[in-house]
Amino acid sequence: MRDRALRVALIVGVVLFAINQLDIVLRGDVTPTVVAKIVLTFLVPYSVSTYSSLQASRLR
Repeated sequence: MRDRALRVALIVGVVLFAINQLDIVLRGDVTPTVVAKIVLTFLVPYSVSTYSSLQASRLR
């Protein structure tokens, strides 16, 4: 279950990162706030995927 959540977070996180933060990183305007946003970009899909898997396993 955790492996699947990590894969989802990686795939979705990369897409969201490219959409939302890539231009800032390429410009070199990385600040601690931008780093926090990047971390959250990957943490949110991981959390959603983990929560969904747990809920699905409880329904069985």
